[in-house]
Amino acid sequence: MATADEFDPVPRVCRVTLAVYEEDLRNPQFAPRGGYRMNPDWVVKRVTYEQTQGNAPPYLIYADHDHREIVLTIRGLNLVKESDYKLLLDNRLGMQMFDGGYVHHGLLKSAVWLLNQESETLRRLWVENGSSYRMVFAGHSLGSGVAALLTVMVVKHRDEFGGIPRSNVRCYAIAPARCMSLNLAVKYADVIHSVILQDDFLPRTSTPLEDIFKSIFCLPCLLFAVCLRDTFIAEGRKLRDPRRLYAPGRMYHIVERKFCRCGRCPPEVRTAIPVEGRFEHIVLSCNATSDHAIIWIEREAEKALERMKENTGETVTTPPEVQKLERLQTIQKEHKDALERAVSLNIPHAVTASEEEPSKNEDETLGEEGAELSEEVRTKTSSIGGKTNWDTIIEKLMKKNESGELSKRRDRDTDAPQ
Repeated sequence: MATADEFDPVPRVCRVTLAVYEEDLRNPQFAPRGGYRMNPDWVVKRVTYEQTQGNAPPYLIYADHDHREIVLTIRGLNLVKESDYKLLLDNRLGMQMFDGGYVHHGLLKSAVWLLNQESETLRRLWVENGSSYRMVFAGHSLGSGVAALLTVMVVKHRDEFGGIPRSNVRCYAIAPARCMSLNLAVKYADVIHSVILQDDFLPRTSTPLEDIFKSIFCLPCLLFAVCLRDTFIAEGRKLRDPRRLYAPGRMYHIVERKFCRCGRCPPEVRTAIPVEGRFEHIVLSCNATSDHAIIWIEREAEKALERMKENTGETVTTPPEVQKLERLQTIQKEHKDALERAVSLNIPHAVTASEEEPSKNEDETLGEEGAELSEEVRTKTSSIGGKTNWDTIIEKLMKKNESGELSKRRDRDTDAPQ
């Protein structure tokens, strides 16, 4: 079960994400119970469809000084916007390799575009606020995939953000899209957290996003067919396919309904970093689509957090600092165990905890440098007018194949299927 301390940011991030749908926070139209609890003066930037020109969904940057966080959050799919469909359809199985795994091609392009627009803003905000705030990326549905891949790039290039420690970067993928292969989903489980409400269909269906939304007007039929098909596919066969995409990171599953019971129960939050059985089967439920709505997720997450705090207040017998330390150690151990489990199951391109450790130890070096960038970064940014070109950075990790598409360099990923 999740604790109140680790789940505390989730309802807050849901509210900030819901605020992207508002035109004026001072006169909200879709305010959740209790309001947004945001200061409109702390909204750094709000970007609309007209400004993104179809390259990314609308997003909002918010400097939360109360909680010492810089939040960039991205809205979900708009069913009447053609640009959102183009983003989803820009992919096919095994099309895009990145960081030793596979990712959704269209969502990666959107994340790169967004970083080209906002990386300097994010770095400036982090440095101006004492280089101590957490940098939080969030998104709902379509936006969750963009946010998750954006987070991977930020973690890999923390020097571009003033040397921010890995522990200060977080992503909350709300009702997440399947956007990365299993080895990446486990590898970045310490920074990416997926929030799923009960029977939400999107994290569960292995059908590519482009096929789901091609069939949006017959979605129940599609879900039934996928459920029937997946029943007869062996788990080992799924795990051995390196191109298969999954919901990213650590899972927080909000459960509010129980088998053979009518009505809703007090919500509880279960958390884990699963390797096998990672939301692989669709639940045929009348709530499969309504559980995908951000407004319901925010409401149930808030109820679950209130219940956690009430239960904690009744049962505390040790100092909170000890509890927090023990839970932090447990979370770190769960991540290490998940990495080892992925290797033991022969998940393609999975890395062990010892192989992952060097990248985390870089935080110490980056911390000593503080907000100063390396000489290489200085030269690179000055050559293009002070802005980092993220297309160039990403292309350094990839090569173009015969069809002109980007794929991972052979010398870094010799086992990748062609």
